Amino acid sequence: MEQIEQYIGGERDYVKIRGGTGPLVYPAAHVYIYRALYSLTSQGRDIQLAQIIFALIYLTTLFVVMACYRQARVPPYVFPLLVLSKRLHSIFVLRCFNDCFAVLSLWVAIYCYQKRAWTLGSIAYSWGLGVKMSLLLALPAVGVVLLQATGANRALKQALLMGQLQVVIAWPFLSINARSYFSRAFDFTRQFLFKWTVNWRFVGEDVFLSKSFSITLLAAHATLLALFASTRWLEPSKSSIPEVVRMIFDPPAAQAQQELSRRVTPRFVVTTILTANAAGMLCARSLHYQFYSLIAWATPFLLWRAGFHPVLQYALWAMQEW
Repeated sequence: MEQIEQYIGGERDYVKIRGGTGPLVYPAAHVYIYRALYSLTSQGRDIQLAQIIFALIYLTTLFVVMACYRQARVPPYVFPLLVLSKRLHSIFVLRCFNDCFAVLSLWVAIYCYQKRAWTLGSIAYSWGLGVKMSLLLALPAVGVVLLQATGANRALKQALLMGQLQVVIAWPFLSINARSYFSRAFDFTRQFLFKWTVNWRFVGEDVFLSKSFSITLLAAHATLLALFASTRWLEPSKSSIPEVVRMIFDPPAAQAQQELSRRVTPRFVVTTILTANAAGMLCARSLHYQFYSLIAWATPFLLWRAGFHPVLQYALWAMQEW
């Protein structure tokens, strides 16, 4: 709210917008959402109303997640796991994190892609990316889905649409100081603090801060993406990675593309995007508690797709929640 007050006061240089929690480090869509919350909650003072709003965001996201599960024909016994996470309730209703809006956008995008509403899905995904850059973890899978489902030309148009939306929503800041905006909102060189990390605390501070650890995680992430691409994500095209790359420059005939597109099923869409997200989370340099919102609703689906016995699915979910 302190940062939003500066935005309302006319400040558009990202480097100069700060608050008690530090500098503004989220893209422009985050600013617009919290500008609306600033007005709705009496400048952030009406905490109860804010929590009611976030409870509605939680229920809306849950509804969309369940719709995605139904599109993928997930059996009913998996669904209880979607509503039992105490940590997820905390992230939404108690903490009011912006991750809630980013996660909602991601699942809306997944649902739109499942329903073959490609443009609406790309808009939803790009808007979520405009809230928080952590959605970049799903981008490789989004690209693979669009390429196989729509062909190279339409996939390129979807990519341009996503980029154009980012420019439009960020224009008030880009027109003042573009370098300032990108250095804050999409900072890939950020130094992570050991005291805030959740996932790698067990390795110790010296290892966590080392350059070799960072490079190892990056290499592991790239390896996992390549492994999934070569063994899972390209199943509709029945091609290897080099063959798919050639498809970009030499697209298949219309009829062949239609047959390929039909093999991009709702289950394939959600599986591909969630596995990319899981690989990114596993290899992330630092996860904070609110990142659990990107994991909690994905885990039940992935455990089911892994083919584990239902008892083991519930046990592994419970261990993660604990």
